[in-house]
Amino acid sequence: MSMGEHSKIFDVAGLEALVGSLLEEAQRQGASAAEVAGNLGEGLSVTVRRGEVETIEHNRDRGLGVTVYFGRRKGSASTTEFSREAVQRTVQAACDIARLAAEDPCQGLAPARLMASDIPDLDLFHPWGVDVERAISLAQECEQAAFDAEPRISNSEGGTVSSHAGYHLYGNSHGFLGGYPTTRHTVSCAVIAGEGEGMQRDYWYSTARHPDALEPVVEVGRQAAQRAARRLGGRRLSTCRVPVLFCAEVASSLLSHLVGAVRGGTLYRKASFLLDHLGRQIFPDFVHIHEQPHLEGALGSAPFDNEGVATRPRDLVRDGVLQGYVLDGYSACKLGMETTGNAGGVHNLTIAPGVQEGGGGEFSFGEMLKRMDRGLLVTELMGQGVRLITGDYSRGAAGFWVEGGEIRYPVEEITIAGNLREMFAGLVMVGSDLDLRGTLRTGSWLIEQMTVAGE
Repeated sequence: MSMGEHSKIFDVAGLEALVGSLLEEAQRQGASAAEVAGNLGEGLSVTVRRGEVETIEHNRDRGLGVTVYFGRRKGSASTTEFSREAVQRTVQAACDIARLAAEDPCQGLAPARLMASDIPDLDLFHPWGVDVERAISLAQECEQAAFDAEPRISNSEGGTVSSHAGYHLYGNSHGFLGGYPTTRHTVSCAVIAGEGEGMQRDYWYSTARHPDALEPVVEVGRQAAQRAARRLGGRRLSTCRVPVLFCAEVASSLLSHLVGAVRGGTLYRKASFLLDHLGRQIFPDFVHIHEQPHLEGALGSAPFDNEGVATRPRDLVRDGVLQGYVLDGYSACKLGMETTGNAGGVHNLTIAPGVQEGGGGEFSFGEMLKRMDRGLLVTELMGQGVRLITGDYSRGAAGFWVEGGEIRYPVEEITIAGNLREMFAGLVMVGSDLDLRGTLRTGSWLIEQMTVAGE
């Protein structure tokens, strides 16, 4: 669908006029600078449980957020009302806050020269047009596929089909005004498997910008069933130090800890174990982690960040060496650096497949199991036991014991522990089984050794 098609769904011209009026009102009330973000959205979500409709949700949302600056003092306010009176009240509230705020030399807009000069079409907008009846039918089909796939599925938490379309617009007193539409569609299923007195829950989901890119609903249900059933009969382990393989969907959490440790806010507060590590080796030589904000149709793509700064492809880690931080305008100023276009987060941060001694290459999940030979495969993580200031890592986990390169039996009620600095340095292999369902894109990670605490 062409970029112009979104104007048939959203009143883009009206939103642009509102953003312009907010900026004018801020100037009229004495602000030296201002920025406004506007959002329009509409969606449908349907959940069925045991074949019966449980929830049908239609949502239509809109909002405007304004930030004003009086020199280096800042105030923000937001509204979901779009009347002229509401616009004036919102700007007035932001100005009142700014006048009372303390001076901060780093408050202000991102530099004008960094604003996105053109807004490329990144193919992010593909409305589904699915109606309630069709969504119910697909959710029922998804859930039923789970029951059909595995006789040990004893109950269900439901099958869900959802679709959302939105438009994001940002403008500031540099004269920047840019916007783009997005869609996001999801099919998910969560079921419970039972055997004797044992019960296990698991789920699966597929999400994409384009409905045609979703996994078939039958496959989503089947995956959920197989994942729940294979966890039955879980055992405890004796405490040991072994290699640990994080499957792709949980390996993304390790990538998120890296982002957290090199995020500007963490760094200027001196709360990161990677403080002052720019230009230093933090991973083995084969590791390449790069941001790809302009991938067409990807879930993390964006032409500009939340401050209007143009996004650009860049290396975060190359040859294992940390090349940059994750900065917005404020944190960049605090560090005496320049924003990296990451106000609002990273955009399609991807770790390339590879292996410690061989550099690049494609390695399947099965090949990674064989390489590990004996150790723990982690498929679920629990708890929040990560301290970015020290890198200490301790989380509850569940998964499978691997012997002779093959999965032998499920394990549960264990804790895996280590330190992120050592875990990153001990990354042996990254798989080619990339999980593309978010803005952190990674295959499975094989870590050389961690402590597994059990009985």
